[in-house]
Amino acid sequence: MALKKYKPMTAGTRWRIGNAYEEITTNVPEKTLTEPKKRTGGRNSNGRRSMRYIGGGHKKQYRIIDFKRNKRDMEAKVVSIEYDPNRTAFIALLQYTDGEKRYILAPQGLQVGATVMSGENVAPEVGNSLPMKNMPLGTNIHNIELQPGQGGKMARSAGTSAQLANKEEKYAVLKMPSGELRKVLVNCYATVGVTSNSDHNLEQAGKAGVNRWKGIRPRTRGVAMNPVDHPMGGGEGRASGGHPRSRTGKYAKGEKTRTRGKSSDKLIIQRRDGKKISKN
Repeated sequence: MALKKYKPMTAGTRWRIGNAYEEITTNVPEKTLTEPKKRTGGRNSNGRRSMRYIGGGHKKQYRIIDFKRNKRDMEAKVVSIEYDPNRTAFIALLQYTDGEKRYILAPQGLQVGATVMSGENVAPEVGNSLPMKNMPLGTNIHNIELQPGQGGKMARSAGTSAQLANKEEKYAVLKMPSGELRKVLVNCYATVGVTSNSDHNLEQAGKAGVNRWKGIRPRTRGVAMNPVDHPMGGGEGRASGGHPRSRTGKYAKGEKTRTRGKSSDKLIIQRRDGKKISKN
C-alpha cells in the first residue's frame, strides 16, 4: 500500500498522513452484503449514558464478512477490493461459480480477477483457506480458527499474520503477531497470506476532528479531575496523580490482566514477553 502526505494547506493537513487507497477498486459496497449499523451514543436501553466519550461520527453500514470460508472446493473470482469502515484491513468481494457473492478479508497481493478457493486439499496460495495440517511450515496465515468450524478469530487486523512454526500430533504451533507461541488444533482452517493495509499504523490523523468522524469524543485525563471523580485527581498544582490507574482504581501499568487458571493456558508455550508458561 502507499501513504499520502498532505500539503499544509490548513492546520489540519499540516501533519496529516493518510492512506492513498491505491488497492481500492470501488467505493460502492455490495448492497446484498450490507446491513444497518445503529449508533448508541454510549446510551443503554434506558437512554442513560453508560459509556463516556462516545457520540457523533459518520454513518456506517456493516459489511457481512465470511470468516468461516465454508463454501468448500468451489472457485471464487475476486471482483473488487474495497474499504471497510468497520475494520483496519481492506476486504475483497468474491463471486463463486454458482453466482453467490461473499466478502472476505483481503490479503496482501490479492488482485482483482484472481481465483481463490477453500477446502481440505487446496494449494497453500495467497487467499486460499485450508486446514493447517495441510500447510507447509513457515507459512504466514491470518483469519485463524480456534475451534474447527467456528470461523476465524485471530490475526484479522491490518498487516498482521501468524507463522506456522511446527506441528505436534493434533496441534499446530503458531508464532502470533504479539510474539506469543501457542498451540491451535491442526484441523482448524486459516487463510494463507498477510492481511492487507500493512501501513495502517503509520497514518497520522492531523487533527482532533478525525476522531470525531469516528464517533470518539474528547477524553478527560484523570489527573485533571477532582478527587471525587478519579483516584488520580486533585492535589495542589500539577500533581502527577501517582501510579496510573483506572477510574475504578485498577492499575493501568505493570499488573497482569490475564485470568489465572484459564483453560487455554496449557496451549500457550511461550508468552509474548518471552517467558515460558509453567505447566504446574
